[in-house]
Amino acid sequence: MVNISAPGSRSGAAWGQQRSVLSVFGMDNTTDGTWDSLPVRLHDNVLQTLEELKFSHMTPVQSACIPLFMSNKDVAAEAVTGSGKTLAFVIPVIELLLRREEKLKKMQVGALVITPTRELALQISEVMQQFIQKFPQFTQILLIGGTNPIEDVEKFKERGANIVIATPGRLEDMFRRKSDGLDLASSVKSLDVLVLDEADRLLDMGFEASLNTILGYLPKQRRTGLFSATQTQELEKLVRAGLRNPVRITVKEKGVAATAPAQKTPSRLSNYYTICRSEDKFNNLVAFLRQHKHEKLLVFFSTCACVEYYGRALETLVKKVTVCCIHGKMKNKRNKIFADFRSLKSGILVCTDVMARGIDIPDVHWVLQYDPPSSASAFVHRCGRTARIGNQGNALVFLLPMEESYINFLSINQKCPLQKMSPVADVVDVLPKVQAMSLADRAMFDRGMRAFVSYVQAYAKHECSLIFRIRDLDFASLARGFALLRLPKMPELRGKTFPDFVETTVDTDAIRYKDKSREKLRQKQLKDKETNPLPRKNFTKNKSWSKQKAKKERRKKLSAKRKHDEDSDMEEQDMKDLLDDTRLLKRLKKGRISEEDFEKQMTRKPKSKHKTEEGDSSK
Repeated sequence: MVNISAPGSRSGAAWGQQRSVLSVFGMDNTTDGTWDSLPVRLHDNVLQTLEELKFSHMTPVQSACIPLFMSNKDVAAEAVTGSGKTLAFVIPVIELLLRREEKLKKMQVGALVITPTRELALQISEVMQQFIQKFPQFTQILLIGGTNPIEDVEKFKERGANIVIATPGRLEDMFRRKSDGLDLASSVKSLDVLVLDEADRLLDMGFEASLNTILGYLPKQRRTGLFSATQTQELEKLVRAGLRNPVRITVKEKGVAATAPAQKTPSRLSNYYTICRSEDKFNNLVAFLRQHKHEKLLVFFSTCACVEYYGRALETLVKKVTVCCIHGKMKNKRNKIFADFRSLKSGILVCTDVMARGIDIPDVHWVLQYDPPSSASAFVHRCGRTARIGNQGNALVFLLPMEESYINFLSINQKCPLQKMSPVADVVDVLPKVQAMSLADRAMFDRGMRAFVSYVQAYAKHECSLIFRIRDLDFASLARGFALLRLPKMPELRGKTFPDFVETTVDTDAIRYKDKSREKLRQKQLKDKETNPLPRKNFTKNKSWSKQKAKKERRKKLSAKRKHDEDSDMEEQDMKDLLDDTRLLKRLKKGRISEEDFEKQMTRKPKSKHKTEEGDSSK
């Protein structure tokens, strides 16, 4: 099995010595000659498809990758998001399969493309399908979550697949389906090309174990391409595991020095930020969306629960606009929602970071980040959903007043400068309407509570914890911004009072579900609880002797400490002994010393002290 090696391994060092680096400039105009100018001749049908798709010129990443890939070089390509990486591997895949000496049979896999999300896999599959329409000898299959794996097995057995586009989890599962009649391990022995798209994200999302398993099935003699918008240390591990003497391709903006860190967002992206209080944030968002009704917008939230809650609110508050929601916990619906939104001319997609990487949605005018993402690199990838392939685009992040230093952090850490946007005009207070929605339907009330809790928990785990500090959050203002009827019970709020937050006078337990069957079930559960209350937990006082003794000693020490606080004339030696005893007790509690040692040292201390006193008095 091929394992992803650690940095600094011998294989990694060898790779570092052998690799070639190719820095490509010219991303300001995004074109780099016509397809005829390539040093390798493309098949007529490929050129015809490019003409039909109106791709008359190459992007720099395409002009750099395609000839290298086709001349049997491994490539590791880094280019800003929206630079045309998909065609940079789709075209070589088809060309390499066409150049095979032995034609592929029905069940032989010649090319494998692995990508982190099902949306991205679906998108690549659509692009690949447009090209192989003119090559009926090739078949492809899409292996992603959200579908029945047995159906995938049957489809593979019936039609075969020369090109497989997959997410890691489903692909790994397919390798284990031999008992269902699919021997994928044998099918991939004929593999010519492996592509890992958004390769750094594959590792970020915890697919390392799956990738190790998959790589173990693949032949060593193959062409491999890694494509990503960013390079990370984890990606270096993957490069060492999967590439042989690769060429590193880095696409930078024109006018940027080769040694200078490249700006990570497209040059035609206008990146803005706005500052507003928690309770004003949603009002500002709604006002902005109402002013851009005829455009296509993506709105990113930090959690699935926030997407569910705010997405439902926006459906009601922004009239005559299609509002779609996508997050990672959706199962079968995600693929259809994604496809539907891509086909729209205007609309709003409310989503989590599941839509932040590699997704190509045509004509996105604005990317709105309602919540800053948990990592700085995700900020760049979110912005990259607009201003793709040379088009103009805009991005806006909403920040709280205490988060303003994030702007400077992004400029330094991610080479991503932002400019301040003037306040949104015509802002009205829509929060009472959201509260009315919660009062009218318990499902909405539940969504709001879950969204608030999930937001606070996500905030506490933010990667940039020096800026996003949970202790700086104004929970009362935050709860008003979430249009909550009351505050939820959660550890972060325990023992605190919030006089600035006025809870509803309505009994929230009386709020009913609009869904009659759901409300009927809730009433039944309430009735059962009344007739058969849960037995009260009996907290036993019986504890082991050692724990009882430790507790007694702790009380003794605390009593002595209180005495010290009351009597400031306690001698310095007495205070030292008290501290020593406290440390000793802590060591016993942590199991670092035995009960016997504890007893010995405790009984030895007074004698030692007495001798010291006697010695002092004799002087």
